[in-house]
Amino acid sequence: MTEPTPPSAPPAMAPPSRAPASAPPQQVTVAVATESSPAPKYRIQVRNVSNSPLDTTVRQELPPGSTTTAISGGGRSTPAGGSTREVTWRLRLPAHSTTTLGTALGATAPGRPLTAPTCAFTSDGTRPYDCATATWQTAAVPAAKVTEAPVWRRYPVLLAGLAVLLVISAALVWVWVWRRRRGRRVTAAALSTGGGAEGDRGTIYPRPAAPSPVHRRRTPPVWMLVGAAVVVLAGVVATAGWTATRRVPSIDTQKQPTSGAWMGTGVTGSLGVPLRESAFEFTVYRMICGAPGTAGKPDGGGAAPANGRRCEATVGVRNVTGDHQPWHSELQRAYLPGGRWVSTDESATRTANLGRDVFAAPMAAGTRMVLPLVFTVDGRDPPQQLELRSGVFSAGVRVQMP
Repeated sequence: MTEPTPPSAPPAMAPPSRAPASAPPQQVTVAVATESSPAPKYRIQVRNVSNSPLDTTVRQELPPGSTTTAISGGGRSTPAGGSTREVTWRLRLPAHSTTTLGTALGATAPGRPLTAPTCAFTSDGTRPYDCATATWQTAAVPAAKVTEAPVWRRYPVLLAGLAVLLVISAALVWVWVWRRRRGRRVTAAALSTGGGAEGDRGTIYPRPAAPSPVHRRRTPPVWMLVGAAVVVLAGVVATAGWTATRRVPSIDTQKQPTSGAWMGTGVTGSLGVPLRESAFEFTVYRMICGAPGTAGKPDGGGAAPANGRRCEATVGVRNVTGDHQPWHSELQRAYLPGGRWVSTDESATRTANLGRDVFAAPMAAGTRMVLPLVFTVDGRDPPQQLELRSGVFSAGVRVQMP
């Protein structure tokens, strides 16, 4: 008869939690830079870092109302409403090669910055390899300087002036009290020395009896009371006025209800501009929507909406913290006209990422991913704004769609 096997010892440590997700190795990288010229010019470098040739589609989004004057490398422009919406290149990249492309736009208004994000996609133009962005600014126009507030509206100056006024008022009151007490002491000393035996020596006629003077309780002068009240009132009014002038310009009446007082400060920007919140840096490079009625079935099953369509946003996400950070599909929202919003379509986003759930694991510290996020909307109007955030308590960022 064999002896029963003793139970195995418990593990020495707890099983590890979910490993943070790291970005998949890039096969194609993109870099965009601007040139110092009177008119906007962009230089794009597309590099194949893999060991085999690759076919890629490069798309550059252009600012609204802009027109192209020159396109290198065989690119084609897509017109929309009298302006150029994007420039597209179809390239065959040899292994370990770098291809330089360029675009030039027509002259624009002085001081107007123009951002042109660029992405390299797979040959069918659906999955992004990498994206980059650059903002052109007029070289002759100096950077805008922040105008300082007048001296009388600066908070430290107001406090210093109020403190000086209070000190002067206190000094005047102290002088008045000191002089009053000194006068009393002099009067008391004169009375005490004038009525003694020493004072009557050598006199022929006695001093007539004099009634003791009636001392009235003296009060501070009216001008002093009024002056002190005016000083205090002026200090309160100045402080309140300064606070109002600083707070009123910061009120944003266009904020959505979800952008209340969270952790950090909410940031609003446009397409192609990197926006940073508490944990992530988001950059929306592109947004494209299908025709109405092309949306698939929702995650919960059932029939697809009659006018539903899918809008796909190409988003770059960078973890700017020193620790891995989770994020959730429910917190990424697309706002429609009228204030309505929809969250990320998880199944469509998973399909666009080749079956990979980009929200399943937290992002590793310092990593960056470029991925598509899909939103299923109804109606003919595309989303007007995207709201992206890392967590429930993060203020997040808001990206205005052109």
